[in-house]
Amino acid sequence: MASPHASPRWTLVGAAPGAGGARSKHRLAPQTSTRDRCVVASRLDADMHLYETRGLWADYMDPGHRHLAIAIEDDDLGHAWLVQGGRRIDLAEVHHPGDLSAMGAYRQRVRQGLPPEVPFDEALPRVFFDPEARLAQLDEFGLDGAVLFPNYGLLWERPLSDRVEATLANMRAWNRWVAEVTGAGKGRLHPVAHVSLRDLEWLDDELATLSSAGVRLAMTAPALVDGKPLSHPDLDRAWDAFSRHQVAPVFHVANFPHPFHDAWYDQDPDAAAPVMGSVFIWAAPALAICDMAINGVFERHPDLRLGVMELSAVWVPLFLLMLDGGFEFHARFNGKPLRELSLRPSEYVRRQVRVAVFCYEGPRTLIEQLGEDMLMFSSDYPHAEGIARPVADYDRIAGPIEGTAGDQLYAGNLRWLMGVAG
Repeated sequence: MASPHASPRWTLVGAAPGAGGARSKHRLAPQTSTRDRCVVASRLDADMHLYETRGLWADYMDPGHRHLAIAIEDDDLGHAWLVQGGRRIDLAEVHHPGDLSAMGAYRQRVRQGLPPEVPFDEALPRVFFDPEARLAQLDEFGLDGAVLFPNYGLLWERPLSDRVEATLANMRAWNRWVAEVTGAGKGRLHPVAHVSLRDLEWLDDELATLSSAGVRLAMTAPALVDGKPLSHPDLDRAWDAFSRHQVAPVFHVANFPHPFHDAWYDQDPDAAAPVMGSVFIWAAPALAICDMAINGVFERHPDLRLGVMELSAVWVPLFLLMLDGGFEFHARFNGKPLRELSLRPSEYVRRQVRVAVFCYEGPRTLIEQLGEDMLMFSSDYPHAEGIARPVADYDRIAGPIEGTAGDQLYAGNLRWLMGVAG
């Protein structure tokens, strides 16, 4: 995950519904400054998050499926948990932007059997979940727009893998909210849908609905689909649907099926974000993209556009080198290539994949290695492992990136991924 940075200056913002307008030390929003910013045409954040409220899934679910809805419920001590069908999934924590230690302190209270210092509804700032408030905050940050991933939606896909009906129903509920946010976002808020490739009829219908609402990105797991790799011929219909409906699939860090055997993770009590997952954060997207490149998905679907967010970018140069090297070694060793491709595997990736880069990964160096057309600026706001002031902190840590390289990093490559004009 992203690393914490120096503490920003803060200002109080309003509380969540039901909090009675009360304020607490947890309801904080960062201020920003225009000093030391690099000069670029526009700024679009490729990775922000919009929190789900307690009853969002039930509110946007078909009445006949509401018994399947995920919810946020308090335990006897007052800690909020994500639950579904009597199953406790994970803590429903409220992040402190750029402050990992605050998250650790809260988890210590849970382990010690102590109640929360501030109840969930009071701790959740309005700007975390309210599109109108987030839209106003973009102006404060100096952003022209932002991609909005779910928050708790990152936690539940693998835990509900044995409940396909519930998985699809809750994805659809979130997606209906996404369509509303898109309409209210005035072309500046770009919420990300959540889809599965486990039911291709459902996927096609969902992408058609999303596309008609103006949604241009949909999160899906970089993982096997019921034992099939993403290049499996049975899944070609999925990639055709993404292309046809002009919705780009996006890989994002989440609790999806592990890229390695589950036994490697069994000793870690944090099922959603184990140490192994952080160390090998790049492994799942690298494996998925390799499969799609060498087995012809990008060749067969040249209009497919794929995004990679919050899964780091520093691995990409070496990956592209090994991708071509491995493919060519295999061809020479076996006397023929794995399959006939029109381009080198890395050329498909450069043509069709865009990757969000953390500020501390050295974006300028990566741009020198990869060119100007692959990387996207991202903050991970308002997560604790992200940065609290998306523009000011990114510029301070990454250094100035201007000219066409800056224009592409800060907006152009994301616009290309979404298929929207500059």
